[in-house]
Amino acid sequence: MADKETTHFGYRQVPVEEKAARVREVFDSVASRYDLMNDLMSLGIHRLWKRHAIALAGVRRGQRVLDLASGTGDLAERFSEIVGAGGQVVMTDINEAMLSRGRERLLDKGRVGNLNYSLANAEKLPFASDSFDCVTISFGLRNVTHKEWAIAEMYRVLRPGGRLLILEFSHPTSKTFSRVYDLYSFNVLPLLGGLVTNDAESYRYLAESIRMHPDQETLRDMMADAGFERCAFFNLTGGVVAIHRGYKL
Repeated sequence: MADKETTHFGYRQVPVEEKAARVREVFDSVASRYDLMNDLMSLGIHRLWKRHAIALAGVRRGQRVLDLASGTGDLAERFSEIVGAGGQVVMTDINEAMLSRGRERLLDKGRVGNLNYSLANAEKLPFASDSFDCVTISFGLRNVTHKEWAIAEMYRVLRPGGRLLILEFSHPTSKTFSRVYDLYSFNVLPLLGGLVTNDAESYRYLAESIRMHPDQETLRDMMADAGFERCAFFNLTGGVVAIHRGYKL
């Protein structure tokens, strides 16, 4: 089949029109144990990664933030504190189960007033151009079928002077560490996923999707191709995770 007709779902090739539904099934399956699994498989370090991303975002009071692939809302929660009553945070996800889980979690914490929710596909955002001061996407870009479309949409909805922050699994910078990371990813993660969520296959997909994601330099160049300037990336935990930042100037 021609490249334009198929795309990768982990290491498998699937019809383009099927990928979103397959990703949705993965997150439907793990939504109820999503936070627990994040803590277990990263030993809690994911909280430090997200804290670093929030600091690099440079969000200020009164600003508007779009948080894509919000999951259970870790970033959105902190941004709602920072922007205050005069600002706004829009929390989105393509997966209804994840978005509902995040909304319930934030409502339970009393986070209301400056938070809005939208079931949205990052490839075609339902927002006006030049609407947000900051756009973030945390551990969601690797699941997007057409990443270049999504990055172009992020550029479109940003106001001039706005910035994009992408927090995502990436590629370790050390070959030795990379081999250890592979052993962990393809052996421990599926086992842990099977024990905690009764779904080893979803965490096997996680390991595969990370390897199929563009490396640090390639993603930086994709951002530049979309129009972003001053594009840079910051490796965390030896490149297991990277934060990419670019500006719409």
